[in-house]
Amino acid sequence: MAHLCHHCGAPWDGDPKAGRASVCRRCAAPLHCCLNCRFYDRTRNNQCAEPAAEWVGDKAKGNFCEYFEWRHGAGDGGAEAERRRKVEDQIKNLFRD
Repeated sequence: MAHLCHHCGAPWDGDPKAGRASVCRRCAAPLHCCLNCRFYDRTRNNQCAEPAAEWVGDKAKGNFCEYFEWRHGAGDGGAEAERRRKVEDQIKNLFRD
């Protein structure tokens, strides 16, 4: 199963153990971040399902969390990324000659 960027939905075919410095080839978003982690859960304390994980303020920034595991499934940024691309395309079309 492909790992997807939380920001743009691009597939990541690099090292499955994305490190803090790993970034998306398409949009340069950090990959080792809470938004790409299977433990990320907005409804949980600290927005993380892993109780031993330390608080991370910016969920989109790269971090050193030892519990990071890639999120799998259809929710891997694909729908949000598609919506964002559509909006960006609509904005670009507004300013065409």
